[in-house]
Amino acid sequence: MVYEKLGEQVFGTPGRLLVFGSTTLQNTGVTIYFTLLYRPWYLDGRLLLVVVTLGIILPLCLLKNLGYLGYTSGFSLTCMFFFLVVVIYNKFKIPCPYINGTISDHHNATLEEQCAPKYFTFNSKTAYALPTLAFAFVCHPSVLPIYSELRDRTQKKMQLVSHISFFSMFLMYFLTAIFGYLTFYDKVESELLGTYSDKKDVLLLTVRLAVIIAVILTVPVLFFTVRSSLFELARKTKYKFWQHLLVTIILLIIIDLLVIFIPAMKDIFGAIGATSANMLIFILPSILYLKITNGNDALAKERFWACAFFALGLLFAMVSIPLVIYDWVHSGNP
Repeated sequence: MVYEKLGEQVFGTPGRLLVFGSTTLQNTGVTIYFTLLYRPWYLDGRLLLVVVTLGIILPLCLLKNLGYLGYTSGFSLTCMFFFLVVVIYNKFKIPCPYINGTISDHHNATLEEQCAPKYFTFNSKTAYALPTLAFAFVCHPSVLPIYSELRDRTQKKMQLVSHISFFSMFLMYFLTAIFGYLTFYDKVESELLGTYSDKKDVLLLTVRLAVIIAVILTVPVLFFTVRSSLFELARKTKYKFWQHLLVTIILLIIIDLLVIFIPAMKDIFGAIGATSANMLIFILPSILYLKITNGNDALAKERFWACAFFALGLLFAMVSIPLVIYDWVHSGNP
């Protein structure tokens, strides 16, 4: 029921530390990313960050069971579905090349050229495409804690839940990306909502609020896994409330400080997506499975696919990490 214990059972202490490092880096990075989404709002993003952390995130993070967060997660998903509907609606509402509140002024380009989709583009942002995709689909550290709290749980039921969840998220990601791109084409920004510039549009203001609510309510779920990993590393299965409170407050302070000083979300996408996300999606599941089933000839087919998955993870790392480092160096980042 605990990912760190699985790593220790298979590879000893190194396996335990590897799982802990990957899950902590991933979920801390995702938490920082979600918090960054509402940083620019209001008059002072830092003030709002502190208020939201103390008033909403802290109370939810103090919950000791994931079950209570199921309701907030359901509402969060509803908010994101509303976001998708608005993106699709605006595709048919905003004319091309009407972009960022003005008619596009590319005098050397025809209307057809400005409003024609490009099926492949290679530029400085391409380095973050693969890590961002990996970043978006990582939910692995939360699977075992959720599974452990289910009633009448079976592997078959959890597998069905996983398949439905992954497909639903893929569909939402895919439709958002397609319709967002077909609205603004090469003018689309890395943060899609930032491309919509009409500050008086009530619908857009509402969807911005919905997205903010969605990401705020998602943070406690990810935070739960980070804190659980820390307690598991310290081998504390039982702890007092003051220990629970102290660890929660310290972690939130660290996360808020990182949010204030991290310049851009793409830096998180690049670093986390190319490292910990790759570990959790491709490499860790493969090597754990191969080690556990070592010598079992009846699972030769499954072991073959696990090897292929492991090779895919290595290929992913060899491609994405150099690209991200190259972009950091040439963009002036330390």
